[in-house]
Amino acid sequence: MTIDSEVNALCQVPLFKGIDPAKLRLLAFISERTRFEPGEHLCSQGEAGDSAFIILDGAANVLVATERGDQVVANVGTNDIVGEIAILCDVPRTASLVAVSDMDVLTISKDNFLKLLKEFPEIALEVMRVLAQRLEKTTRDLGAANATLAGKTC
Repeated sequence: MTIDSEVNALCQVPLFKGIDPAKLRLLAFISERTRFEPGEHLCSQGEAGDSAFIILDGAANVLVATERGDQVVANVGTNDIVGEIAILCDVPRTASLVAVSDMDVLTISKDNFLKLLKEFPEIALEVMRVLAQRLEKTTRDLGAANATLAGKTC
């Protein structure tokens, strides 16, 4: 994939809609392009969060370790950005990300991601919106799970 095709792919990412293509060219240039095969880990829960991932093509499962083993809590795919929580909160990765198909991914380092947010406040606002949506879904799912458990009797 060329820089131009990466810029075209970035234009499809909701987070970057409305950003000048010249600036997206810079993002593509400072990012590392990586290919993952099914079963490969992009990152693992608990490790240091030193980058975020922009999925250009493919899909992955988001897994969280539980007492019963790894549980799939979400699926991500083309045009999604993941891994930003560890960067923004300066905490270890909150989940593992495992490819379920062939994937093309742009990996952006923590330093470059933070510079991007400072330079383009509209991207920072979109990141907050995406995180708020994820939190709302998690809260809703947790409430539903608790209601199901509360309804069970021994």
